[in-house]
Amino acid sequence: MDCDRCDRAAVAHQAYSGAHLCEHHLCRSVERRVRRRIREDGLLPDDATPEDPVTWLVGLSGGKDSAVLTDIVHDTFAEDPRVELVALTVHEGIEGYRDESLAACEELAAERGIRHEVRTYEAEFDVAMDDVAEDDPLDMAPCAYCGVFRRDVLARYAEEFDADLLLTGHNLDDEAETALMNVFEGDVAQVARHFDASLGPMDERRETDAFVPRAKPLRDVPEKEVALYARLRELPVHFAECPHASEAFRGEVQDLMLELEERHPGTRHSILAGYEELARLAAEAHRGDGPDLGECEECGAATARDVCRTCSLLDALEA
Repeated sequence: MDCDRCDRAAVAHQAYSGAHLCEHHLCRSVERRVRRRIREDGLLPDDATPEDPVTWLVGLSGGKDSAVLTDIVHDTFAEDPRVELVALTVHEGIEGYRDESLAACEELAAERGIRHEVRTYEAEFDVAMDDVAEDDPLDMAPCAYCGVFRRDVLARYAEEFDADLLLTGHNLDDEAETALMNVFEGDVAQVARHFDASLGPMDERRETDAFVPRAKPLRDVPEKEVALYARLRELPVHFAECPHASEAFRGEVQDLMLELEERHPGTRHSILAGYEELARLAAEAHRGDGPDLGECEECGAATARDVCRTCSLLDALEA
């Protein structure tokens, strides 16, 4: 099958668009969507200048999503003095798995001349995920601990590095799954918070966020296209799955969504578009109803609780 846009052999079929694309046009398609999202979300403010550049912190895990995001953002702004890119890798303390992905992060950052920082759970919290998974006092999935700790590290170091934005590599599948999970759980307040944290108008979030605003420039691109892009571009990527991954509910939602996508191409895009509109309406309805943020009694982090979620989990592990 030939590419619909040239006479090269197609490497991908986008069932949702009907297009057959060669290597060149598939990569261009992915890059165009990421750059369009950066533009439409207003990630680069109008007042950024070479004398007063913005700093973007990208969470670089070594997996395909964060590697592709880092690669495209770097290529887009490598010659633009208004943007400084910093990559942060979090080592959770998972023997073998994170060591190999850290090597991929180091290679990608070195090849592109990107400042690369590494932080560890051991140094930050005096814990390792291998130990947490083995001795779990709260009988929770390891991902529940790890997600809280990772968000804490990313948020704190985004502040420490004086970042203007925190970029994460969530793709279309990730976002559509999260949308379905939030809707299935019926938590309207969480839907509203999701909009305020990741989807709301960037100018408004810059002015009102207690934390460094987050952005997801990869969220229009399906996971398989991200993976194919990484392979076609020969990016240093660690494709192995975390040995502690065990999000049963997300897995069920993923299976459901992919089955619907196979029967009705474009379902993921529709889910995300509808969810973003629903989240906007929920955010408007709940504006001002959220809990007031104070400081954690133990670490001083901004939180609506007396003790933040990170410290609560660490206290349970130490008990």
